[in-house]
Amino acid sequence: MTAAPNFWLAFFMIAAVIITSTTGEVLTAAAMKSIGDLDDIRAHSGMKGAIKAVLTCPLFFAGVFFLAVAFFALLFALNHLNLSLVGPAAASLTLVTNAVAGKFFLKENVDRRRWIAAVLVCIGVYLLAH
Repeated sequence: MTAAPNFWLAFFMIAAVIITSTTGEVLTAAAMKSIGDLDDIRAHSGMKGAIKAVLTCPLFFAGVFFLAVAFFALLFALNHLNLSLVGPAAASLTLVTNAVAGKFFLKENVDRRRWIAAVLVCIGVYLLAH
């Protein structure tokens, strides 16, 4: 490992993981919602029909692309930062951004308990970083 990176470098590396991961998860969720219930598709068209429904959805591949970018961003961050910072920060802050993205992009119901949990997660990451 090289010399300790500065705050902004660490911030941008973790942010890259969070943003690409959230984007991938939102796009994948949107794809699955647009496809519909895979059990219904499988019952009507068989397993091949369910696989075809997924593989012909462009949103699915966009989601997989962003999830792959998130994976490589995570590898890059782990190469330059400590696991004890990157792991909890990326995982927990992705939970927060997923709640926000789910609410605003997918129109999901995010209740007060989840918002409180998101705030507590942010406090925990702050305490970890300092």
